[in-house]
Amino acid sequence: MPLHRGSAHEGEPSAAQRRLALNPFYGEADPVAGMESAPPRHRMPDGPLPPHTAYGLVHDELMLDGNSRLNLATFVTTWMEPQAAVLMGECRDKNMIDKDEYPRTAELERRCVAMLADLWHAPDPSAAVGCSTTGSSEACMLAAMALKRRWAAKNADRYPATARPNLVMGVNVQVCWEKFCTFWEVEPRLVPMEGDRFHLDPQAAADLCDENTIGVVGVLGSTFDGSYEPIAELCAALDRLQERTGLDIPVHVDGASGAMVAPFLDEELVWDFRLPRVSSINTSGHKYGLVYPGVGWALWRSAAELPEELVFRVNYLGGDMPTFALNFSRPGAQVVAQYYTFLRLGRDGYRAVQQAARDVATGLAAKIEELGDFRLLTRGDQLPVFALTTRPEVKSYDVFDVSRRLRERGWLVPAYTFPANREDLSVLRIVCRNGFSSDLAELLIEDLRLLMPELRAQPHPLTRDQNAATSFHH
Repeated sequence: MPLHRGSAHEGEPSAAQRRLALNPFYGEADPVAGMESAPPRHRMPDGPLPPHTAYGLVHDELMLDGNSRLNLATFVTTWMEPQAAVLMGECRDKNMIDKDEYPRTAELERRCVAMLADLWHAPDPSAAVGCSTTGSSEACMLAAMALKRRWAAKNADRYPATARPNLVMGVNVQVCWEKFCTFWEVEPRLVPMEGDRFHLDPQAAADLCDENTIGVVGVLGSTFDGSYEPIAELCAALDRLQERTGLDIPVHVDGASGAMVAPFLDEELVWDFRLPRVSSINTSGHKYGLVYPGVGWALWRSAAELPEELVFRVNYLGGDMPTFALNFSRPGAQVVAQYYTFLRLGRDGYRAVQQAARDVATGLAAKIEELGDFRLLTRGDQLPVFALTTRPEVKSYDVFDVSRRLRERGWLVPAYTFPANREDLSVLRIVCRNGFSSDLAELLIEDLRLLMPELRAQPHPLTRDQNAATSFHH
């Protein structure tokens, strides 16, 4: 899909067509006047509109968007309590960067960092450093920048003249890691999928490391199928590498989703700062952190993992403000909402919410398997996310047909192909979030049951160009 452009592909509608774009009753008092004031679409109008007229135009167009509650493609939070929305409304005009002007908002950010450091077992939560971001993509880039700068400091005699840094990760990583490597000139070294292994293999990752490796990325909750990568086994493989070669390779955990699930549901799983090789962790507050977009978090084990030269101290509006982020101005509302959610739920509340999501996911996966046409790749028992494909004997339709037919009923379920070396595998993926209840899951399975006779009666899959049909890439 091309990037957004300044004008739509179709031409500007005529004045007569635009006249009919407005409901006559949008006018203040005179219906006819309202019908004459429809603005152009692709250039700024000459004059202002009444607020309710502008609202009506935008509102009507947005009705064609999908229903976010029925969007089973997104990991992003689509429901919060009304009280959280009120708090966000009260803080939407606060610039997060103005810490001197909004000291309490800055304090809530600091408390969230401390809570996450404690949740992720930092050796000394009071010494862990971190910051809020606009999402986990920015947080990943910050963590990777720190890895590169630490490597560059250790290799100052070779870099940048003769040494090119590399970053090792599974081919299943989110696209932000590819962006980092492109933007900051780092060679990506990708561990491909093999057979029924759909994420990074620890030993294969260690085998790709050398003296130019800035770090290895482990993903706690792959977006492709919802599975956790084996972080402890990855660290053990890198420990053995260090024993053999002396190479000390740090690990960053991309916990965009799993870092807000595993601490509550998989407490016995060791993946976080309990592993000495884990130097940094990120998560998305707006995914299983249960906050509306966009907020993310990046944390380092201690100040030693975050090079001081990357922290900018800005004299901004009279205050000395240390900052480490790609963005400068952004609203404080999401940070406030994160603190509200931490305060509102506590550990027991998060555990209950995430367990409910996992129970819905595993229950829905089992019911889909019972239909007989599908094979589950995962079952939603790690992230509340599972992937499935059609069984080999199913010849009349494919996952792209299922995705398209479910969309006709309002459900947004992505169908996509896997990367190397499993480009042959096409799947559906279902994300179960807070707000996707067992009742909604039952409605989904009922719609799928109703579609099955029509799908089975097809002469062949109707999607001829699967590249065009692929609706999800990361």
